[in-house]
Amino acid sequence: MSILNLILAILLPPVGAFLQVGTSKHLWINIVLCFLFWFPAVIHAVWLVATQQKG
Repeated sequence: MSILNLILAILLPPVGAFLQVGTSKHLWINIVLCFLFWFPAVIHAVWLVATQQKG
């Protein structure tokens, strides 16, 4: 887990999600969550950074 990815996941959730998983369904879920409410998008992005292995 990169500290930079974690910081971006908190400040700009879609950017943190994109850097972790690329253009997948998780990015689009995060964008929708960000439009609805900011906090669920942060939780989702931090979860992605914490659980997904980039590769």
